[in-house]
Amino acid sequence: MAQACSVVKDYRVPTNLELVGKTALILRARVVGEVKGDGMWDSKLVVEPIAALKGTMPSGRVEIAGAVLVPQPDKRGFGVLSNPYELESAHPLSYIGGCIRYMFPRGTTALFFLDQRDGQWIPAGGPFSRWGEDVLSDDAPWMQMVRFYAKVLAAPQDQRKPMLEAERDRLRSQADDPVAALMANDIDRQLAGPNEAWNTMMRKAIEGDGDIPAGAEPEAAAEAIASQLDDATGNTSEEMEPDNCSVSDDGKSVTCSAAVSVKPDPTQESQTRPKS
Repeated sequence: MAQACSVVKDYRVPTNLELVGKTALILRARVVGEVKGDGMWDSKLVVEPIAALKGTMPSGRVEIAGAVLVPQPDKRGFGVLSNPYELESAHPLSYIGGCIRYMFPRGTTALFFLDQRDGQWIPAGGPFSRWGEDVLSDDAPWMQMVRFYAKVLAAPQDQRKPMLEAERDRLRSQADDPVAALMANDIDRQLAGPNEAWNTMMRKAIEGDGDIPAGAEPEAAAEAIASQLDDATGNTSEEMEPDNCSVSDDGKSVTCSAAVSVKPDPTQESQTRPKS
């Protein structure tokens, strides 16, 4: 089945606990500029470090490969900030074809999960992970959860589950605090273990046997369109660029104001990108 953002068959989006554990540097930083390359993927986002939640605090500005500033004027609304109460899904830009969020508005403060490759800082976590979410205050729910998960992972293995359960129960006891309830729900997701394979979740959602992952409606729409075109034409639409598409509640139909099936040059590496 064709996909808007192709991942390997058994790819699983890391849970938040897994993301914290597998990342070399977790950095709260302010977006201050970019270094332009020959193309977007050769460009770098420039950030000013504020605090390191994991790893060594950099001594100066950090350049993040493969990320850029939101283009101006922002006619398509790419500069939308993260929902401060969303703790499960990644930023909406992760689901428009690039697999990860790769555009940030100048001046925002975000929590970046970074690894190093070939001497460069790059986004950690893989497709659809919460690698770069806006956090405008030091006590934002996402900041609190990441600090807690880092503390859990620093403890001996046999103490981690009890720590998660105790904090979840403490948060649940705050019956009049809806944010505490959201944080408790996130801990429950970590206790539940690894996420289901992404392709399996999407297939179930499109076939009406499961829910579309929160925030992934554009991705599901693209996959549904590609699947319908494949069924109708017998061809494989390797790339989809949907515009204003929505998936029905039962996941069995998709409505679009416009959709474009793109046949990539077979000599080029296939990738999907948002329409300009």
